[in-house]
Amino acid sequence: MNQVVSVVGVGMTRCDQRDYTVDGMALGAARAALADADVAPSEVSLVVLGNAAGGRLCNQGCIRGQTWLRTLGLEGTPIVNVDNSCAGGSSSLRLGHMAALAGESPVLVVGVEKMWTGDRASTLSGVEDGLPSVERDAMHAVLDNPAGSILMGMNSVWMERLITERGITLDEVVATAVKARRAAARNPLAQWQREVTAEEVLASAEVAGRLTRLMCSSFTDGAAAAVLTTTPRTGAPRILASVARSGNGDKDYHERLEETAELAWKTAGVGPGDMDLVELHDATSAEELYALESLGFFAPGASGPATMAGDTDLGGGGVRVNSSGGLVGRGHPLGATGLCQLAEVVLHLRDQAGARQVPGARLAACINTGGIIGGDAGFVGIHIVEKG
Repeated sequence: MNQVVSVVGVGMTRCDQRDYTVDGMALGAARAALADADVAPSEVSLVVLGNAAGGRLCNQGCIRGQTWLRTLGLEGTPIVNVDNSCAGGSSSLRLGHMAALAGESPVLVVGVEKMWTGDRASTLSGVEDGLPSVERDAMHAVLDNPAGSILMGMNSVWMERLITERGITLDEVVATAVKARRAAARNPLAQWQREVTAEEVLASAEVAGRLTRLMCSSFTDGAAAAVLTTTPRTGAPRILASVARSGNGDKDYHERLEETAELAWKTAGVGPGDMDLVELHDATSAEELYALESLGFFAPGASGPATMAGDTDLGGGGVRVNSSGGLVGRGHPLGATGLCQLAEVVLHLRDQAGARQVPGARLAACINTGGIIGGDAGFVGIHIVEKG
């Protein structure tokens, strides 16, 4: 019989604080996940830790997990560190899943990011480390914007493509941002816990093109963790598919997303129409709509009207999208984001999500991407999770 990896514990820190230390966040999330799993640190077989900017922003270029988790009580457990830009969380989860299937069990997977250091320029540079160095100068020449983020400049280009080629409207993008903050207001761990109006979204500061501040993810400090095992555990959600792809510039970012999604659906034996909820990589509200179509949830041009009608919101008639608030509302702590997504869907699949619970949730998807290379996705990680 094929083995199945279960998620027996999850933990996550608050994302609305700026005074946490990076080791404090990593330890907090790890301890919470281990306690949730009823697993002692000494029982852990392997640790995989994801982080993007610790070398640049925290003066810890190597052995980050060994340094930040040194007081956890692991007693010699091997620790592997992963740096994969914004996809450090899903990359670590992918490796942890593979290790569990290979006999390393239980596996502790941790993602952590400290982005608030008081040096905005350094943090922007840390984000841009997710681009090939040989491409950055040319991208700045074309994509510079008031926010100083060429990645948001690229998202602005995608937004205009979504509007001109697929018929999505600015009002639909705004409605997506409003939905994100409304969901985050129900999430006690989210970075932004106040609802906003459409008028506030439109009036917020320009970031790039027609993208405004409230349509975009922000610098976020945070950590999340999960405990994986192949030992059967009653009620523990199970990972039906753990799929990853990396681009090299021979496809467009959204084509790579589509390709990876098709493989994930095939591997899990389910389709987008079977999902009760999805946590996806909405670096901007426009990107939520584009990703929903690339992943197969909606036909081209249909994600905006569905969102505007409330179909993707709690109580709507379709898949619940980013119940946590997503990157725009919950926050985007780079190397932790993929595991923040997993922590959210696990709560729903255990009927423990409180005010944002999707009733009867049985199937969920987590989609996390990282890095851009030649307009292609540096990494796409997709995990399909089923109620235990």
